[in-house]
Amino acid sequence: MASSPQDDARAALTAAGQLPDAEIDLAAVALQLARIDTPEADWRGASALLSELAQAAVAAAAADPVADAGDAERRRLVLAEVIHRRFGFAGDTESYEDPANANLIRVVERRLGLPVALGILWLHAAEAAGWSAHGVDFPGHFLLAVEGGRGQALVDVFAGGTGLQAPELRRLIKRIEGEKAELRPGLVRLMEKRAVLLRLQNNIKLRRLRAQDLPGALACAEDMLRLAPGEAGLWRETGLMNQRLDRIGAALGCLERSLELEPEGPAAQRARMVLEELRHRLN
Repeated sequence: MASSPQDDARAALTAAGQLPDAEIDLAAVALQLARIDTPEADWRGASALLSELAQAAVAAAAADPVADAGDAERRRLVLAEVIHRRFGFAGDTESYEDPANANLIRVVERRLGLPVALGILWLHAAEAAGWSAHGVDFPGHFLLAVEGGRGQALVDVFAGGTGLQAPELRRLIKRIEGEKAELRPGLVRLMEKRAVLLRLQNNIKLRRLRAQDLPGALACAEDMLRLAPGEAGLWRETGLMNQRLDRIGAALGCLERSLELEPEGPAAQRARMVLEELRHRLN
């Protein structure tokens, strides 16, 4: 029997889950995640557009010797011009909570997305240009860091690729956490590729949980585990969702796996308590 598009996409996720982080093709994996949620969508058309975007970034990099020589701020300007001006991508300020904003196929079709989805486009274009860039796990608002030989440019990709210095970062953290919030060490944390993809999918999972769609949220978490099988916290969360759905065997398996990966600490202690309760229910 022929496999479905979702089966093919999940197989691709499982394969990516075995790769070292540096070898993950960020945009290609994000397309597979989108394919699972929208198997009827034109993922090949989205892939072709991503190739066009990469080619445009390569050409723009070659045309700007200052950027290509390592000026991080020039690199930010070049990528912003390509992604936001030439290709027309923007943050969706009108319907931010629309799940389409976290689905890369729909983001490509609509030219609108969440910060992390737009960030994947930036990371894809920067890598094509041969430039180093990383996601930034800023609280409540995904940012991007474009690297250069002369420093780093922080970027708000949701705001059209605007550069951020300390005053802008301070305003942003106050907007997110309240007027008493201040800049502090550890706020600007660089992310690996796998973490960026998990943050993308976490948006979908949380929206499903808010909509009381626990089976849908569980399916999303299971797909995240295909990509990140070493994430103990995700195994715990998946175990607890299975528990809530009365899938006791699956819950036991997930929680036991979480303890194999992370046997110590408060979270592990709580997982052991839930495991003990579930085993009593089976007896």
